[in-house]
Amino acid sequence: MLSSTRASVRLARRSFATVVDTAGLKVAAIDSNQPTVSVTVLAKAGPRYQSKPGVAHALKNFAFKGTAERSALGTIRESELYGGVLSSTLTREHLALTAEFLRGDEQFFVDVLSSVISSTKYTRHEYEELVLPAMESEIAALLADPGAHAVELAHALAFRSGLGASLFAGPHTPITAHDVQEYAATAFAKGNVAILGTGISESALSSLAAAVSSAAAPASSTSAYFGGETRVETHGGPQTVFIGFGTAGAPSSELAALAAYLDPNPSVKWARSESPLLQGGNTTAKVVYLPYSDAALVGVLVQGSTTEAVRAASKSAVAALKGSTSLKAEDLKTAVAKAKFRLANAADSREGLVDILGSKVLAGSTETSLDASLASLDKITAAAFTKAATALVKGKPTFVAIGDTNALPFADELGL
Repeated sequence: MLSSTRASVRLARRSFATVVDTAGLKVAAIDSNQPTVSVTVLAKAGPRYQSKPGVAHALKNFAFKGTAERSALGTIRESELYGGVLSSTLTREHLALTAEFLRGDEQFFVDVLSSVISSTKYTRHEYEELVLPAMESEIAALLADPGAHAVELAHALAFRSGLGASLFAGPHTPITAHDVQEYAATAFAKGNVAILGTGISESALSSLAAAVSSAAAPASSTSAYFGGETRVETHGGPQTVFIGFGTAGAPSSELAALAAYLDPNPSVKWARSESPLLQGGNTTAKVVYLPYSDAALVGVLVQGSTTEAVRAASKSAVAALKGSTSLKAEDLKTAVAKAKFRLANAADSREGLVDILGSKVLAGSTETSLDASLASLDKITAAAFTKAATALVKGKPTFVAIGDTNALPFADELGL
């Protein structure tokens, strides 16, 4: 009883108190009296909404450069004096600009974020000397990582435009600093931005409202799932295969439970995993579950040192995906419990809390606690799970092979 009460208290604290002002800006905060504070400006400015290919990637790397108030070097040096950390992260739907700092330094870091979204200069010399090299470095890192590269290619096959747009600009992206400035004006617009804080009150974030422009927010079309197959010849890295399926529409709790069921990570270190995925030896299998506002991608990323091992593990992955349509009651119960734990555990971190609840705040949802999400997992029935899993695997697969394409399997050779 005591442990149940403690769990309830912890979950109750994992929620934002939300305020929507008359201009449409969403400000949300939670303060548990922790010694450090974080403030995040979350904008619907991912590549799904970008005006030109690569401009979202450029905007992400333009964060914390020269503004009307201070230079890029000045921002870095002053933040270091306060002991704070500034970061920018990009997903296919959202751009997050975050400041983390000690309690009591709110005024400085809120001012930094305010100046970034309202008065960044977007100069050509910073774009060419700082932004482009950072983008090129991230592109090179992507191409050197077959797993990340496979997931990028999978999105292009699964969704084509919108969510199919890459997180990264092309090697020779024809965009300018002016293009980035124009995109920023719409990205940081009222109705398109949420201000999220942990360890801080909503009133302390109110000054950020003045920094948000009144420009029209970027538009986006409704996502549709297509699927497809592609192969990329590479040398030197692990042999890689991605096998997945997608859905259009709001992601269901059943898909989260399916990802938890397939997850090969055991509950106890060194214990044997009960996942149906083939693991060990020369191969690894990783479950990929990526839910978005109106679509989802579910799959398995298989990597290994030899094409023979990857072929065998890929057959196992296909069998596991198709076999998920008829789970035993005990397996479903275990999958639901695992999905609930993963969700609650993610919300224990600031990054996870913003990732899980931030999109709800941005969408104007009045439900900004974990209760609804956990309750939806509890409501999963065997019939609903079977229906969702069957509909998923009956769709056209998304298949990516990277490595020795002469020896790696084709989708139809695996029974897809």
